[in-house]
Amino acid sequence: MPGAAAAQVPQRTGRRCVVVALAVAATVWAVDQLVKLWVVSSLVPGVEYPVVPGLLWWEHIRNSGGAFSLGSEFTWIFTVVMAVVSVGILWALRRVRDPWWAVGLGLVLGGTLGNLTDRLFREPGFGVGHVVDFIAVPHFAIFNIADCGVTVGIGIIMVLILKDRDMAAPRGG
Repeated sequence: MPGAAAAQVPQRTGRRCVVVALAVAATVWAVDQLVKLWVVSSLVPGVEYPVVPGLLWWEHIRNSGGAFSLGSEFTWIFTVVMAVVSVGILWALRRVRDPWWAVGLGLVLGGTLGNLTDRLFREPGFGVGHVVDFIAVPHFAIFNIADCGVTVGIGIIMVLILKDRDMAAPRGG
């Protein structure tokens, strides 16, 4: 039954892509949270710790807002949006058959969950916690590993969209 065998390839590919996406997400989330534990326990808030003088330094801050600290008075909205985005990505993963889509969505999911964890469990309280940021570069916002995951993941997804790659089309069986 060659038709039955061919029908199984997308299903196996789909499972493989879900595993890849969840593994990428779990890795980004775990690294983000472990590094934030180090930042909170080791770095004094507001003090610059040079890594590459003039180009990169660590600076522990708490961000109640979104990117560039915008929307600081609406912390709970960011919590709701991150929860909705996470559920949306998990829902979309059912359709993913392209490994690059799996990686992109996994990066965004891991980063979103990293910052959502801060919003839920850090001070000042549940749902309104402040995100721990610490990576600083000249003339830019201070950010974290979760933000890097979201940014790189969105970059991958944008390239896939521009290349007209369908997330549901199997690639490389």
